[in-house]
Amino acid sequence: MAATRLCFGCCGRRGEEPRPPEEMTLLGEGSHEEEEHLPRKDYESLDYDCCFNEPYIHMLEKQDSRTSSRNEAVRWVVTLFVGIFTGLVALFIDVVIKELMGLKVGIVKNCIELLSVKGYLVLSLLVLLAFNLTFTFISGLFTAAEPLAAGSGIPEVKCYLNGVKVPRVVRLFTLVCKAVGVLFSVAGGLLVGKEGPMIHSGAVIGAGVPQFQSFTFKKIKFDFPYFRSDRDKRDFASSGAAAGVAAAFGAPIGGVLFSLEEGSSFWNQMLTWRTFLCSMTAAFTLNFFLSGTRIEGENPDADSSAWGSFYQPGLLTFGQFKCPEGERGCQLWTVLDLFVFIVMGIVGGLLGALFNAINTRLTKHRMKHVHNRHPAIRVLEVLLVTMVTTIVAFTAAMTLGECKEVAPIVINVTSPVEQTVQYFFCPNGTYNDMATLFFNTQETSIRQLFHQEATFSLQSLGIFFLLFFCLSCWTYGTSVPSGLFVPSLLCGAAYGRFVGNLLKMLPGFEHIYSGTFSLIGAAAFLGGVVRMTISLTVILIESTNEISYGLPIMIVLMVAKFTGDLFNHGLYDIHIELKGVPLLEWHPPHGMDRLCASDIMETSLSYIYPHTRIQSLVSILRTTRHHAYPVVTENHDSMVERRARAKANTMVSNNIKFRNENSLTRANEQMRRIMSRRSAEIKILEDQEQRSRSGSMDSRNAEEDINFTLMTSSVELYRGLSPTAEDHGFGEKFKPLTFHGLILRHQLISLLSRGVCYAENTPSSCQPTLTYEELTEDYPRWLDIHDVDLTQLHPRMIMDVTPYMNPCPYTVSPNTPVPQVFKLFRTMGLRHLPVTNDMGEIVGIVTRHNLTTENLKQKLKDSQHLA
Repeated sequence: MAATRLCFGCCGRRGEEPRPPEEMTLLGEGSHEEEEHLPRKDYESLDYDCCFNEPYIHMLEKQDSRTSSRNEAVRWVVTLFVGIFTGLVALFIDVVIKELMGLKVGIVKNCIELLSVKGYLVLSLLVLLAFNLTFTFISGLFTAAEPLAAGSGIPEVKCYLNGVKVPRVVRLFTLVCKAVGVLFSVAGGLLVGKEGPMIHSGAVIGAGVPQFQSFTFKKIKFDFPYFRSDRDKRDFASSGAAAGVAAAFGAPIGGVLFSLEEGSSFWNQMLTWRTFLCSMTAAFTLNFFLSGTRIEGENPDADSSAWGSFYQPGLLTFGQFKCPEGERGCQLWTVLDLFVFIVMGIVGGLLGALFNAINTRLTKHRMKHVHNRHPAIRVLEVLLVTMVTTIVAFTAAMTLGECKEVAPIVINVTSPVEQTVQYFFCPNGTYNDMATLFFNTQETSIRQLFHQEATFSLQSLGIFFLLFFCLSCWTYGTSVPSGLFVPSLLCGAAYGRFVGNLLKMLPGFEHIYSGTFSLIGAAAFLGGVVRMTISLTVILIESTNEISYGLPIMIVLMVAKFTGDLFNHGLYDIHIELKGVPLLEWHPPHGMDRLCASDIMETSLSYIYPHTRIQSLVSILRTTRHHAYPVVTENHDSMVERRARAKANTMVSNNIKFRNENSLTRANEQMRRIMSRRSAEIKILEDQEQRSRSGSMDSRNAEEDINFTLMTSSVELYRGLSPTAEDHGFGEKFKPLTFHGLILRHQLISLLSRGVCYAENTPSSCQPTLTYEELTEDYPRWLDIHDVDLTQLHPRMIMDVTPYMNPCPYTVSPNTPVPQVFKLFRTMGLRHLPVTNDMGEIVGIVTRHNLTTENLKQKLKDSQHLA
């Protein structure tokens, strides 16, 4: 008997073809005409729930306390190595970028000094263009080889930690393209940062190191039986992402909070400790090697040979905030300044919302006209952005910059002023403030705005902010590795320094420290763009090493977030939404308590029987792309029909036997309820008899009370236990199916590839058995059904899937409110949530795609329309 095949969206399609228009309309994606033609693809969920099948239970039974302790020790050791490798990757990125930038700036500076005397500044611009175009062309080639290496990678990491399996997001080839590509995109003069890609790199290291194998180098495969599940892989990816934040900003605690706040839908105490160890290890690994490999003159207070001096905890350090010596009345900030900070937070939120709105339009244009074309078009766009950015920066520094006198004393900067300011187009003894902002590394420019004693002119700050705002908004989203944190910090720092210098001109504000306002402006603008709160507050506090800034930073970030949320979402969330990733937020949309599971579930099921022929299994796997199949038996046939069919078919006989055994279990449960009911009746009788003896009520009232209580109990007990005639009138498509468990697609393919089946005239006990290690041997390189050699299997043979299915998945009732379904699905990291009625019959299934915000809103709208 072939299993019935009906289509349902168990977890979506794995292909990359665009969704049909009717599906886009269902999800609310076709509400705007400009979004109808955006390239889309579906994503599947990570399998975070444990499958308690027989191989898994046997594996647990063989483990003792010593084995558990050894596994936990291995987990901690692997976590330690993830932190070390992340720190080394950060060291590689930092050192190579400094060398490339030093080479480029040194040659360009010499060209300007030599050619400016002769009036050949155009040649200097051509030399600068040659460097920048070459570097960004190399970066574009890496992202053409691996498109997922483009951008900061934070949206993809956020989706992965949320439970979405983004293809190729944590592969070694992606890491190589990301780490090498960001070297040339930063050195090529693009307004991007290296800190964002570090978070993606850390997540790749965290997901890849515990596997001891790689898709890129398929021959590299060690016999390492640990951590063969999506649950362990995502936990290590969380630790790696935190380590990336710690290495980028020298903020181990901020890294832990970033993984907790921005992505992970499942968290526990032990994961917190392991993540903290990983982030701390990454920060101090980077710190240790930077202490011995620093560039000459980078930190005059540190001994060049002092390995382990730990003077630079991360790739981006803000330096020490303190008022200049000898300046009386100067204060870092006062309570009265909080009102100014709040206003700056509001403006920062508005600027961030504007930035996101412009970038959203640019991203939609790229998705329609650039990303779906030949990779050469993407590289040409990168070269165009590079050329425009270089010309604008060179022209602005040459024509719009002001020449300022060099301060005689070095104040609060990690390197001397003479080595960090740029003298382009200015006479001796002066420096060009615009060139200092454009032709330094972005980290150095941020420290200049935070700590430089000599003030930047208001004109230069305003022009730099406008130019940097437009160019960075245009750059983010191009096909190069590009971080968003540092460009947003630099743009906001210019905005804050502009406000600080402006306030100093007003009476009563002579005491203010401009660096504080520059820091607040950086936090306001960054918060308005990314809308992060807790983790970003801690990251900025750890980067400044000044706990007194905690309150104003927290207030400004909250104000900027709330202001920006009035207009749009954070930029990372916008890019996730544009890519069509089914991200689950922390809470369902408002008003979802009006819906229940039956309103959002998929009702057309594709299922298999406990004993199914190989021919039917292969047909199901080849004609559907679902990632899980309910294991069911039919339950509306009469006993005579069952016996007649059982005599003619061994497979049907086995299915009926399995169902009868399961029915017996339900009968025992029913008997237990009846006995509990009888005990309740006896107790009621005893209570009523005692009350009647005490004279509290007459015997007639007591008898009526007893009858009413028993009648109510009986109605509640037997309600819905038997299907009515109407229940059998839905036809073959909606026949009653008793639910027994779930089996995953890759499990079925593994069983087929290993010949797990039995002949029709033999008992099912003759079927070969697989251990847990054999069942998970191919992880994560699961075979495709078209790659399985089926010549050794007879199509009439039968497979018993009951030992390998998950007999106890999470289930919900059709009347369960949607908020409760959403909470269960997200917090437990589920992939499929079957919906069963009170008879144990499956009536539908809920997946991640059913719980997305757009789908829930559409379902609520439909229900209100029907009402």
